[in-house]
This record gives sequence, C-alpha cells and structure tokens, in this order.
Amino acid sequence: MTGVGPTSQTPHDQQDGVPAPVVNPALERANRLNTANMLRSMLPLVLICLVIVWWTTLRQSADVGVRTVDPSTTVQLAAARAGYTVLVPAGLERGYQVTSARTDAGNAGEGDPVTLEIGYLTPAEEYAGFVVSDDPRADPLAAVLDGAREQGTVEIGGETWTRSITEKDETALSREEDGVTVAVTGSAKDEELETVAAAVEPYAG
Repeated sequence: MTGVGPTSQTPHDQQDGVPAPVVNPALERANRLNTANMLRSMLPLVLICLVIVWWTTLRQSADVGVRTVDPSTTVQLAAARAGYTVLVPAGLERGYQVTSARTDAGNAGEGDPVTLEIGYLTPAEEYAGFVVSDDPRADPLAAVLDGAREQGTVEIGGETWTRSITEKDETALSREEDGVTVAVTGSAKDEELETVAAAVEPYAG
C-alpha cells in the first residue's frame, strides 16, 4: 500500500531537492533604486565629458591645415636687397593670417630685380595673395596677370587699381608705378582682396 504524505511529492518551491532561494521584496526594490540612483548620478558626468570632447574637437578642426608664419625676416631681406621701395600690406586685422612669405632677394645681386610674395588666409577662410616686383615678367606676376581680362579700374586706399579676372576666374587687383608692379589676387571675395590692397604701403622697417 502506497502512502500519501510529505515524502511522496516534490514541493513547488523545490527543484531536485534543493529549496529555491527566498527573494526579499524589500531588498530587490532597494537594488533597483541603487542602480537608478547610480545612473542618475553618472549622467551629468557623462554629459560634461561629451561637451569637453565636442569643444576640443571643434577647436582642433578649426586649426587643421592652418600654418601661420612670421613674414618679417622675408620682408626685411627683400627691402634690403631691392633697388626700389618695397610695398607690403600693413595693419591688417587679426583675421588675416599670414600663411606664406617668399622672396628671391637671397640670390639677388646689386641691381637685380627682387620679388616678394605674401599669402594670407582671410577671415572668410579664403586665400589672398600679395606680390610686388620690379620685374614685370616675374613668375608670380605672370601667373596672375598673364591671360587676365581687364574689367576697368577701382579706387582703393587713394590709389587707382586695375581690376581683372584671371584665367582661374579669380579677381586680381594690380597697379604699376615707377616700374614696380603690385598685385593682389586669390579665391577671396572682392571685399577681402580690396582690404588687403588698401593696406599696402611702403615698408618702414
């Protein structure tokens, strides 16, 4: 005869004879609250870190590819070797950054022509190039003015400049006086090129 009793059945809260753990509802609720509190406390820190990363990336992106130079030594060399009064843009606002400065004065002998070039990154992040030379066939001038289509004249800084459109479809402003040619050109808009042209004056040393 088979008896019926506690040893004949497996209780619902047991598996393989091992009692199931008893879950304390209060402890389970406390664990949930602790996790939520931890996430809430970390959120401001995460946001701050994201803002710092964004700001750093933004500043670095703005500086990528922009290498500025000090043109003073190059200008001084050109002024010392040239047989004419070298002209340079002066007093430009800080938004105009000098990115290049070149002269052939280092190889110039007495009486040889001297060419000076200065390149700028404008506030609109475009290029403006300045050239001055007493050689009308100097390569930097030829690169700008050869094939350029004259579009009349414009008064800038008390001087009359010839406005042309280059073969690159860029504006070129140029003027010639006493055998010295000055040109300002580049991808910058006319207003920025005129700003550079208006700043041109004799180098004071």
